[in-house]
Amino acid sequence: MRELAQPEAGRADVRMNDGACDPEGRFWAGTMAYDESPGAGALYRLELDGSCTTVLTGLTVANGIGWSPDGNTMYLNDSGTGCLGSFRFDAATGTITDRRTLVDSDQAGVVPDGLTVDEEGGIWVAWWGGGTVNRYAPDGSLLASIGLPVERPTSCAFGGHERTTLFVSTAREGLDDAALARQPDCGRVFAISGLGVRGLPCQPYLGRIPEVAPTH
Repeated sequence: MRELAQPEAGRADVRMNDGACDPEGRFWAGTMAYDESPGAGALYRLELDGSCTTVLTGLTVANGIGWSPDGNTMYLNDSGTGCLGSFRFDAATGTITDRRTLVDSDQAGVVPDGLTVDEEGGIWVAWWGGGTVNRYAPDGSLLASIGLPVERPTSCAFGGHERTTLFVSTAREGLDDAALARQPDCGRVFAISGLGVRGLPCQPYLGRIPEVAPTH
């Protein structure tokens, strides 16, 4: 294991959260306060030269990150504010502009968590507290909704040989005994097939990784 960056060094109240690589191979990751204090989170970009750039501040729970198939749009969930947002993305520089809200939660306790994007540009969002994974068009309109037998899906990703299976992780955190009895499968990973779409290939980090010091 090699440490690449400490963007929140010295802040014991904040932790890293979700992350993903952009089409050029830069790694993006968000942060959040342990107590989910509003505005305490940020979004960082690990550059190809190994340096780390602060991209956004004032986030609450920086979460799911993804890019459109053409690489011109970046999507980002802030679970703290309940918003799925989009940005114009410049692949050459990694710059994001023109921030706008695509989907805004209108239910207390139901927030967007992890996300993934399919080859057709559909945005799949795991709705924590809502028990669904929803597919949205790039303009934010709802295309499909898949109900789960648990209330806290946390993230989703396409996998399998043809990238046609949607894997959905879920959580048990914060549920009392009665809730756990109603949904014994919470905390499990679900696999959903037959959706008729393929996920985008997983992009690895293509930047500089420091050498591991030899041990004796």
